[in-house]
Amino acid sequence: MTATQVAEPRRADRRPDPPRRKTQVPAGEKAFGGVAHAILILWALIVVLPLLWTFMTSFKTTNQIFSSPFTFPTSFNFTNYVNAWTTAGIGSAFLNTIIVVGSALVLVMILGAMCAYVLARFSFPGNRLVYYAMLAGLTFPIFLAIVPLFFTLRNFGLLNTLPGLTITYVAFALPFTVFFLFSFFKTLPDEIAEAAALDGAGEWKTFFLVMLPMAKNGLTSVLIFNFLGLWNQFLIPVALNTNVQNYVLSQRMASFASQAGYAVDFGALFAAVVITVTPVLVVYVIFQRQLQGSVSQGTSK
Repeated sequence: MTATQVAEPRRADRRPDPPRRKTQVPAGEKAFGGVAHAILILWALIVVLPLLWTFMTSFKTTNQIFSSPFTFPTSFNFTNYVNAWTTAGIGSAFLNTIIVVGSALVLVMILGAMCAYVLARFSFPGNRLVYYAMLAGLTFPIFLAIVPLFFTLRNFGLLNTLPGLTITYVAFALPFTVFFLFSFFKTLPDEIAEAAALDGAGEWKTFFLVMLPMAKNGLTSVLIFNFLGLWNQFLIPVALNTNVQNYVLSQRMASFASQAGYAVDFGALFAAVVITVTPVLVVYVIFQRQLQGSVSQGTSK
């Protein structure tokens, strides 16, 4: 007998594998999943539909808005956007907001990362005191500091100026930045910093070239949170920046209707809303993956 003849009966004698049983999902879990999906769909509609309606309305005239508010525009005319950008002053306010928020983000990310790194990686007298002082800054309401800030900025000649507004933004965003990045730097392994020191890297080089890139996910997340908070800030600019030439977007939107009196160009108003909201949506879409990764990384640690 050949080897194939011997092997054939063995293959015939093999019993087929029993069919795998499908795990049945309990009825309670199915009901809970259905309710959860229905709530999520309802919440998505509540968030998305007003945005779509605002976008479609931004192409209508004032008469079209009041005559048929829920119909599609007859044509996609960008006149409202031109009027909002030039006549209503949204363009200058947009530029001021970019300057103030961009400068504040650069400063607060550099200072916050350095402060969080030192507090998390080095032991020195007063370490915990500084950390708890930063935590106390998170609980301090903004409106309680408006009057002292007003007189402080006035004494330094920074009242109603963009640099004064930038410094104030940095001061209020710094405690949250330090608190958020503290845990990321705390969990980084000491062996990497020791290996960098053995290779001849100093403290500054170790921080900027080794440790800071390892906290990229945390930096991206806190950057998004700070951008959203500073972009939508309203109380601080209204109290500390009364110069019309230095208005930011939140101030310009608040004064949009008062400038026009009773003849409000609602088409340009909706276009201004779209211009104001678009940077926030763009930033979130671009950095969405990094934000999700940092959240999962934080929960796993």
